[in-house]
Amino acid sequence: MTRKKFYLVREDMLTEAMQKTLEAKALLESGKKRKINEAVHQVGLSRSAFYKYKDGVFPFHTMTKEKIITLSINLEDRSGSLSAMLATVAEAEANVLTINQTIPLQGRANITLSIDTATMSLEIDELVEKIESMEAVEKVELVGSGS
Repeated sequence: MTRKKFYLVREDMLTEAMQKTLEAKALLESGKKRKINEAVHQVGLSRSAFYKYKDGVFPFHTMTKEKIITLSINLEDRSGSLSAMLATVAEAEANVLTINQTIPLQGRANITLSIDTATMSLEIDELVEKIESMEAVEKVELVGSGS
């Protein structure tokens, strides 16, 4: 059996049928609709298109749930900035597994942060946005995910 390859694709690059499949799956998972026929009717998708894509298209957060993600964060060297960033992670109920910090050069340090997202109360993109919005944070990148 050949291994299947997976790709991370931006939402606006998906076909309309793929996007509607994701909407229908969300309706079913949330319990708002109990039957596939009801969900596809609400989003304006044929059942055949739903069945074509249902096992092949997933929201990013479902692929990373109960997994470890690694973030690379550029942080200004200020008193309390690392502590504030870790407090933001803790508020999201994420579990910090490892943290590595470079020696600050020219007023900046790089932080590599591995966290377990299983208990997280936010979506990963929401956590990244919260960290990025902090005054001392210059850049946040998701550099890896795995189990």
